[in-house]
Amino acid sequence: MIRHAIITGGSSGIGKATAKLLAKAGANLTIIARTQTKLEIAKAEIETCRVDSNHQLIALSADVADRVQVQKVVADAIAQLGPPDLLITSAGTAHPGRFQDLPLEVFERAMAINYFGSLYTLKAVLPSMEQQGKGHIVLISSGAGLIGLYGYTAYSPSKFALRGLAESLRGELKSSGVKLSIVYPPDTDTPQLAQENKTKPLATQRMTAIAKTWPAEAVAQTIVDGVRRSSFEITPDLEMSLLVRLHSLLAPVVNWRFDRIAASAHLQNHDD
Repeated sequence: MIRHAIITGGSSGIGKATAKLLAKAGANLTIIARTQTKLEIAKAEIETCRVDSNHQLIALSADVADRVQVQKVVADAIAQLGPPDLLITSAGTAHPGRFQDLPLEVFERAMAINYFGSLYTLKAVLPSMEQQGKGHIVLISSGAGLIGLYGYTAYSPSKFALRGLAESLRGELKSSGVKLSIVYPPDTDTPQLAQENKTKPLATQRMTAIAKTWPAEAVAQTIVDGVRRSSFEITPDLEMSLLVRLHSLLAPVVNWRFDRIAASAHLQNHDD
């Protein structure tokens, strides 16, 4: 049983949906996000899922891109609820656009939140897990962390970086009793996706429309099931599973198809 789970990005999307499932399973929870008002709304929703009123839920505000803030809220969470058995780094950002149209700040912010935000939280949590000789860390990457996608030149590298971190760290943690998973979700129906859709180039819109958009609740269930199985790679659907195992072989085919979509979109843009 999970006694204490810490979830960054816990006020919305996949993070909130996973928190609800863990609340139903009886876990004490810490949710972390930037905006306190959103945290309080999410906390009220998650509390309705609790099976026991004695189980605790705390909501702490922090920008995961700020190392000092992360260290403080993790220390506060441990002081209140004890060492975590589970960490899920679900905080993320994406701002699609053509490379030459995106300011450098978009690239910096993507790496700061998606990669360093996960790294800072992992670094803050890991000592307590190693001390108790158990725990499970879940990093949320993306299908765009397996193969680069038109319009995601800021986002994909930050998610590729998480893959490199997970694959490198997995072996180091084996002897410590701490388990590690990395999740590759497809497009998921979240407020973040709605925001992304506002700036997606036409070619990106057509490429992402090929695949099914998943409900956050379904992705969350896949994550919880993957943690129970101690899976290293967690993939909600067949397409992501094939990319995880065969991405190097499939990349030329995927790129050929996406190049055709991009060429068609460029022609339409010129015609318009």
